[in-house]
Amino acid sequence: MTIRPITMIGHRALEQRTRKVREVTDDIRTLVADMIETNDAADGAGLAAPQVGSRWRLFVYACEDATGTLRRGVVINPVLTRLGPLELDEETIEGCLSVPGEGYPTARHRGARVTGTDLEGEPVEVEDTGGVLARALQHEVDHLEGSLYLDRLSPARRREALDAVTARGWRARGVLSWDPSRLTADRV
Repeated sequence: MTIRPITMIGHRALEQRTRKVREVTDDIRTLVADMIETNDAADGAGLAAPQVGSRWRLFVYACEDATGTLRRGVVINPVLTRLGPLELDEETIEGCLSVPGEGYPTARHRGARVTGTDLEGEPVEVEDTGGVLARALQHEVDHLEGSLYLDRLSPARRREALDAVTARGWRARGVLSWDPSRLTADRV
């Protein structure tokens, strides 16, 4: 297993829709194992394939659900169902490993369910209402559609976020990834 560099805002992989996984190959298994290790090293709630430069439609997650139970897993070819109303809680900050060190209140549905398959090709369903997991499921599927959480912000907050990215010097330096084995997200 390898900790892979995490792509950052501005990287082309984050702006493209992903491709459906037709067969779980050894390469897919290696990708998933590396993504789990990378997500753990970065202390992430989840990590989608585009965040490590891959175009496959899959993500891993490791976060608490509404009951406080740590849930971990992988979902291949997820289909998202949003549950409950769209809510904006100013106290709940959403962040992203591809926009390290920043976080903003982001409107999300209270709950979410994803269906897909696991590495064995078995059906999997993950659901949460009101926990970090519900937010993470929506966030990771957004990545698979070529969207960042910044795209969901109000125009003023989006401008604030992009100004913060510029202030960190990422665009000026051409930084398009960071290595969680060497740096922490807030020191990128």
